[in-house]
Amino acid sequence: MSEGRVERRLAAILAADVAGYSRLMEANEEGTLAALRAIRRELGDPKIAEHRGRIVKTTGDGLLAEFASVVDAVRYAVEVQRAMAERNADIPPAKCIEFRIGIHQGDIIVEDGDIFGDGVNLAARLESLAEPGGICISGRVHADVAGKLDVGFDDLGEQQVKNISRPVRVFRAQFRASKAAAETLPALALADKPSIAVLPFQNMTGDAEQEYFVDGIRAMTKSQGSLEIAVVISSTAGRFEQAIEWADRALHDQPRLVTAIRAKIVANAHLGRLDEARADLARMLALYPGLTIGTFRTSAASFNSEFVELYVTGMRLAGLPEE
Repeated sequence: MSEGRVERRLAAILAADVAGYSRLMEANEEGTLAALRAIRRELGDPKIAEHRGRIVKTTGDGLLAEFASVVDAVRYAVEVQRAMAERNADIPPAKCIEFRIGIHQGDIIVEDGDIFGDGVNLAARLESLAEPGGICISGRVHADVAGKLDVGFDDLGEQQVKNISRPVRVFRAQFRASKAAAETLPALALADKPSIAVLPFQNMTGDAEQEYFVDGIRAMTKSQGSLEIAVVISSTAGRFEQAIEWADRALHDQPRLVTAIRAKIVANAHLGRLDEARADLARMLALYPGLTIGTFRTSAASFNSEFVELYVTGMRLAGLPEE
């Protein structure tokens, strides 16, 4: 094709893959493929049509799609991730199918129904930064969707990603599960327990040690539910026994709640209970097989540095690899 005939257009590009695909296939090839076909038939294809998108191609564990509107692309991603969380609610963690999604807007080359270009590559790199069940978007996408959807965003700053020469501004979408799912979360019953008083955004106690509470709130309240906040604040304040208690409560009803599992790893490690910490780390890696100290630091780039180091130290003690 000559240069003069190259078809170009601006598009929102969405890349998705299945977290832990190789593990799922090794455990049950036919069951995994059947489940993926059902998800696409019942959820993926109808949602693509609803939000005026186009599936460009699929691979065994991935999908590439384009949308004319970044708002439609992000709305599609959020609705799919919320629906998947509901589908997975009663499935054992080892059998759950969870997607990672990346979205970028850029100029693309279109040829024989396929799409090419830096925008496609960048969407794939953003997808690799997302946690299972998560969504990462570029700064360009964020500029167009901010304030237009019922979704919050954490600014992860500029990230250097593979095969992209320039740093990329990355935002992580923070969204609640559907209202029905959110209503199943148990409320914290703190009246009969020692409680923690947290003043938002500033420490007015006069006690420098209480700054950890404020740091925890700053780090997490943008998006996390009350149970997750309680677990994280409790850990960052050094109250590790209480963190474990709250984490166990959360995991009773939400066995794949990553924040609670991570808090247990850190709390047990700092208490010297390395066997328990390693067991929880194995549970975490079953859900998030790509997790390393490096990937955690990237995902926590917008959090308070002391919070990050507390968690890094605990996860390192439990045996999480550096890279």
